[in-house]
Amino acid sequence: MSWKVAILTASDKGSRGEREDTSAQVIRELVEEEIGGIIVEYRIVPDELNDITASLIEMADYFQADLILTTGGTGLAPRDVTPEATLKVVDRIVPGIAEAMRAASMLKTRRAMLSRGVCGIRNRTLIINLPGSPKGVHDNLMAVIDQLPHALEVASGRYHDHE
Repeated sequence: MSWKVAILTASDKGSRGEREDTSAQVIRELVEEEIGGIIVEYRIVPDELNDITASLIEMADYFQADLILTTGGTGLAPRDVTPEATLKVVDRIVPGIAEAMRAASMLKTRRAMLSRGVCGIRNRTLIINLPGSPKGVHDNLMAVIDQLPHALEVASGRYHDHE
């Protein structure tokens, strides 16, 4: 089964064309190789709550992505607002995914405890916040990617046996 995946990068510099979006490239490669995902939408927005919120809503509701992976905006800086935007649009949170990513990342760097990324479900779309660095994206996504197909089956309503 192939999954419809949207990628949203929150980056002031990236949105102005001042920085190449290598984190989204890592997401694209891992999604295509590991879970057979099809990228249905990709965009870069500035670190603005309203821009991130509007993009998440459009990706979930209009593009009907099964999975939205965000990159950037999960740190402690004043303009890091991706978790807040995500929490505004999700119906239910999925804390275990964020916890697993932080736990796996803590084995590599103690700074992982500073990540504020969250995960949740909007309607039938799973939204996962990833860090902004390519290495952080890789390490966090690889920590949970083996569980994503099952999570997407359940969230989308395609899997009904919870044994």
